[in-house]
Amino acid sequence: MIGTGYVGLVAGTCFAETGNDVICVDIDESKIEALNRGEIPIYEPGLEELIRRNVDEGRLAFTTNVAMAIRRSKVILIAVGTPSDEDGSADLANVLEVAAGVGRVMNGYKIIVTKSTVPVGTTERVREVIRGETKERFDVVSNPEFLKEGAALDDFLKPDRVVVGSDSQEAIAVMQELYSPFVRTENPILIMDIPSAEMTKYAANAMLATKISFINEMARVCESVGADIDNVRRGIGFDSRIGFKFLFPGAGYGGSCFPKDVRALICTSAEQGIETEILKKVEEVNETQKRMLAEKVIKHFGADLGGLTFAVWGLAFKPRTDDMREAPSITIIEMLLEHGAAIKAFDPEAMENARKTFGDRITYATSVYDVVEDADALLLVTEWNEFRRPNFERMHSSMKQPIIFDGRNLYDPGRMAKNGFVYYGVGRKNPNG
Repeated sequence: MIGTGYVGLVAGTCFAETGNDVICVDIDESKIEALNRGEIPIYEPGLEELIRRNVDEGRLAFTTNVAMAIRRSKVILIAVGTPSDEDGSADLANVLEVAAGVGRVMNGYKIIVTKSTVPVGTTERVREVIRGETKERFDVVSNPEFLKEGAALDDFLKPDRVVVGSDSQEAIAVMQELYSPFVRTENPILIMDIPSAEMTKYAANAMLATKISFINEMARVCESVGADIDNVRRGIGFDSRIGFKFLFPGAGYGGSCFPKDVRALICTSAEQGIETEILKKVEEVNETQKRMLAEKVIKHFGADLGGLTFAVWGLAFKPRTDDMREAPSITIIEMLLEHGAAIKAFDPEAMENARKTFGDRITYATSVYDVVEDADALLLVTEWNEFRRPNFERMHSSMKQPIIFDGRNLYDPGRMAKNGFVYYGVGRKNPNG
C-alpha cells in the first residue's frame, strides 16, 4: 500500500485484518516512525486498535523502503493524494511519480491498483508510465474506494459493493479473491472496464453532493415562503425513489472528497467539451451555504460584531473525524472574525487541526460548557453526538445572551423558545417571529 493517508491506512489495515501480509509505504519518515511507535496520524473510530492488533500479529508493517515493499508484493495499491490543482482539476503528479517508481524496481508480475480518486484515463496513464520503465509483465486495475470518514472501517469491512475495473482476467481473479472475505453476505463485486470504474467514484460523490446542495437550496426557499424544511424533508424522504440519506440541510459539505471530486469532474467534462451545469450549480450552492450561518449572525447583530463573543460547537467538517479540510467552520469563523467578533470554539477531536488553521486568532475551549460561558450566541456547526442533548438550563444561565444559530437543525424550534432561547435553524420556522 503506497501512501499512508486516510485511504491507504484504512485499506491496508483492513486487508491485513483478513489475513493478508500488508506493507504500508510512505516517503514521510516522521509519519512512518510515528506509526511504528503505535501513533496513528488520523482519528477514525476503531482504527488504532485494529492497527495495533495486526502489527502485533505480524501481518501489517510500515516502511519508507519503497523498492523493498514493491519487490516483496504481488498487488501494489497506489493510495497517494490527488489534491485539486488551481483550475480545480486533480493533480496527478504523485500518482504518476509512484507509477514510475514501481516500474523501475519491478521484479516479476505485479498487479498495480489505483485506489486514489483519479479522473478517467489515469489508470491508462499509469500503465503507460510503468511500461516505459520495465519489461516485466504487469496488469493495472482501477479500484475506487467509497469510505465515509467516521465510519470507514465498517464501509471497508462490510461494503455495499466493490468496484473493480480491469481488462485482465488474471488481475480480476486476484482482486475477487482479495475482496471475497468482505462480501460474504452476497454484496456484489462489480467488474467493469477501467474508465467506467474511474467514473463511478466521481459520479457517486457528485450525486451525494447534489442531494446536499438540493436540500440546502430548498431550505432557503422554505425560509422565504414560511414552510419548514424538516416537514418537507420528511414528506419527500419517505418516497422510496428519494430516501433520507444525505437529505439533511445544514452548513454545507466539506472534507477531502466532495469538494475536490465535484471540481475534478467539472474539469474532466470541460476537457471533453461538456459543460456540467448541474455540478457547477452544486458547487456554487455549497459555497453560498457555508456563509449562511455567519450571515444569519450578521443579520441579527449587525455588521459590526466588535465586542461580541461567539461560541462555536464543532470544527471538523463532519462528526467522528478530526478532518477540517474545506470545513464549513472555517468559512463561518473567518467571516465573523472579519466583522470584528471574538470566537471561542470546541470540537471533540479537531482542536489540534483547528490550531493549525486559526492559530491564536480564536480561543480554544476545554469542554462543551466552557465554550458557551459568557457567549453572546452559540453557533452549532458540526453535529457531534455530545451536542444533541445538552443541558439547556445550564447553557441559558451561563451565556451572556441566550441565542442559538443551529447550523445542523439538531434542536426543535418550539422547545428552544420554551427554554427561553432565541433560535435560528436552517429552513425552519422561527418561533421568535
